[in-house]
Amino acid sequence: MRLVIIGGGILGTAHAWAAIARGHEVVHLEREREARGATVRNFGLVWVSGRSAGELKLTLRSRELWEEIGGRVAGVGFRPAGSITLVRTPAELAVAEAAAAGPAAVDRGFTLLEPEQVLARNPALRGKYLAGLHCSTDAAVESRQALPALRAHMAASGRYTFHESTEARSVTDTGAGAVVLDDQGRRHEADLVVHCPGAAHSGLTRELAGVLPVRRVRLQMMQTEPLGEELTTAIADGDSFRYYPGFAGPQVDSLTREQSQTATAAEHKMQLLCVQRLHGGLTIGDTHEYTEPFAFDVDEAPYDHLTEVTEELLGRKLPRVVRRWAGVYSQSVDPDAIVTRVRADTNVWVVTGPGGRGMTLGPALGEQTADEIGL
Repeated sequence: MRLVIIGGGILGTAHAWAAIARGHEVVHLEREREARGATVRNFGLVWVSGRSAGELKLTLRSRELWEEIGGRVAGVGFRPAGSITLVRTPAELAVAEAAAAGPAAVDRGFTLLEPEQVLARNPALRGKYLAGLHCSTDAAVESRQALPALRAHMAASGRYTFHESTEARSVTDTGAGAVVLDDQGRRHEADLVVHCPGAAHSGLTRELAGVLPVRRVRLQMMQTEPLGEELTTAIADGDSFRYYPGFAGPQVDSLTREQSQTATAAEHKMQLLCVQRLHGGLTIGDTHEYTEPFAFDVDEAPYDHLTEVTEELLGRKLPRVVRRWAGVYSQSVDPDAIVTRVRADTNVWVVTGPGGRGMTLGPALGEQTADEIGL
């Protein structure tokens, strides 16, 4: 079977990977020279710890697939580093204790650590905290390196062709298949077309599938120079409990009722996530903004907050910040939907809206689509 996949981000690439793995031929179109959206503007985290009960099975499957991919494609930089969510108040500690004692604690790999145990597992954490919720199943990949590495591996199969700087202009279902016309006048015939537009909800996406039940979410992040020591796990702060449904319960209700975020964190709907890149620098974020139009510039106050929190947990000054950026991702507005997957025509599918879970769930979502469309 021959597929044309439109969109070179993590979802498009994951769908291509699933198709190639099943013996099919893929022509892959990306309008930029490289994906420049949410796929490369994230932490590179494969984040199991906070996922909802309904998506935990799929998340663990994706974690398994990432480990398999990492074993085959060294360039993705997969590492099973785990994470520690550091808690600084009794209300946050109550959430961590409930998570560590919860019914999914074993599947998620949760262990509640005393401060000395935190320090033993991650010696870079010499700051102030009451405890740490360790999640052994969390992992990381190098988001800026993963897609080129995956494409090179697929190209070696002889059944994968990537067209950079190529925008799909139209998709026509023929009944027996579909035809994609690109902006260079080329015609790509396919048995199936899968359109993975990321946060581009208008244009071709709207022509194919109408107005989808998705919204765009903006975030801000930053990256430092090398830390000079190993951060052996990813880290998060207690504010992250507020934003991940896997922690939902009476303890989180008490946390949000009794403990206010700082003014900056509340305004920008913030949590701290921090992961060390292979080059030694730290990727730190993030914020959440849901109301468009989004600003084209970045605000400094969130960066000041993130710096303060990270330094408190590390017990040291951060290295110099060398990059700051904003990103936008697509999120399904149906709270029960992990992704928006629409059959736009007999042989045409549109897949988008995984929220901030694209890097985590990409391989499993590609596999899931392949099963659904009968690859």
